[in-house]
Amino acid sequence: MNRIILFLFGFGLTVIGFTFIITYLNLTTMGYTILDYLKFIIRRVECVLGIIGIILINISLYKKEKVK
Repeated sequence: MNRIILFLFGFGLTVIGFTFIITYLNLTTMGYTILDYLKFIIRRVECVLGIIGIILINISLYKKEKVK
């Protein structure tokens, strides 16, 4: 049950993070270069949530269960 909750929490964070990353792509139309865009999204907390979510999903998938 803990793995399912961890997976769903990670999935939610990933969706939130990558939604903001895609939304901030509009900065490139305002004259930002790709390097400026990458520097910008690395500094934003809501964009880092996407990476944290992927890490949580991987932990939930590859964590070994204790055999009882």
